[in-house]
Amino acid sequence: MKIAWMGLALALAATPAPAAWATETSDGATADGLFKAGKFAEAGAIDARLAAKDASDYRAVLQLGRIALLANDLAAAHRWLTMAIALRPADADPKVMLAEAYYRADDFQHAAAALKGVDVAKNALLINDYPTLNVAKLESFKGQIPYEVTGAGETTTVTLIKTEPLPLLRVRINGGEPVTFFIDTGGSEIVLDSAFARELGTPTFGKVTGTFSGGQEAGVGLGRIESLALGGWTVRNLPVATLPLRQLSEDFGVKRIDGVIGTTFFYHFLATLDYPHGQLVLRRKTARSVDQFMQASTSGPRIAVPIWMAGDHFMIGWGRVDSLPPSLLFVDTGLMGGGVKLAESVIKAAGITLDESKAGEGAGGGGTLKVIPYDVGRVSFGDLTEENVKGLYDGPFPWEETFGFHLAGMVGHDFFKPHAVTFDFQDMKVFIQ
Repeated sequence: MKIAWMGLALALAATPAPAAWATETSDGATADGLFKAGKFAEAGAIDARLAAKDASDYRAVLQLGRIALLANDLAAAHRWLTMAIALRPADADPKVMLAEAYYRADDFQHAAAALKGVDVAKNALLINDYPTLNVAKLESFKGQIPYEVTGAGETTTVTLIKTEPLPLLRVRINGGEPVTFFIDTGGSEIVLDSAFARELGTPTFGKVTGTFSGGQEAGVGLGRIESLALGGWTVRNLPVATLPLRQLSEDFGVKRIDGVIGTTFFYHFLATLDYPHGQLVLRRKTARSVDQFMQASTSGPRIAVPIWMAGDHFMIGWGRVDSLPPSLLFVDTGLMGGGVKLAESVIKAAGITLDESKAGEGAGGGGTLKVIPYDVGRVSFGDLTEENVKGLYDGPFPWEETFGFHLAGMVGHDFFKPHAVTFDFQDMKVFIQ
């Protein structure tokens, strides 16, 4: 068995929660426990009460900023994180999270300014959760609008080359000839093949160390491009990452793979990955687009799954594995060859047996790795349930505890491919129909 790609999800190994988040009261301890269990709204309600009682409660104020960022409520995140910085100006973590809030709003100059005084080489939160926050890269966009969309209409539709083994499409970079990209929500910013980036003369801003499938590590270059054109639209002024991707071309069954479209690009649209019809549909990110989408007739039921965004791109929502209690799962459409990848602790708790006799070789962002298949009787994501789901084990699941709460695993390509999947970052939901 050969699995060509195990996803682009990038983060570093988990670290203990910062001392600033240590519990200070019994209510604070309760809030922290709820947060670790993924009960963000419940934790936020307690912390809001603590902050209302004592506006100098740094732990509560900081956690409210973090929870707001998870909910993608950028106005609330800005308010709470600014308060946290005022309470403890020397602490770096609220500055890093405030920079991420600016980054999501495409305000790159304020994002760079928020990192002033932060030791970017040593801050664990910056390294683990927000590796795309590179000051030189952000400052290079001065005077420009990141992700500026030009083109007619409220919607553009791209016909996919194929949807197996992952969705592939043609795009043009910097006005050049069409090149082949694949879609992977396990990735954050647009990713270019390293050689392709050099051919383009892409400006570079150093590297970060990424952790990928199986806990493997690899250097990830940081850069930017002038434009990406797809369908009838051109998107200008985009940050990018670089990795060696052309080595995957044969496994994708194409002459050459030159890049990846990930979650951060989709974040700027109401995007539908329609597997059955072989299309990517991008709608402008407006309330009107959401209303029109919700009012459109469908051929079947539309399931809405609330999501949060951890780190710089991890879409997470509640799901369930067999008869285990509900748990948080990560939406990684780039998991090829399977429908789910679970943390080893979850595999053991569910009594799942790894089929060593069918072990094979796979490829992830960090290189080749051993992949062992297994079967899961039932997997749910929100109200969508699939039976007899194929799982893949490739070593440690490095994001299990990275964000301060437990991630049970990820749902991938095979789980979603019977459906049209829409990513709504306005109301923070994934729609599946």
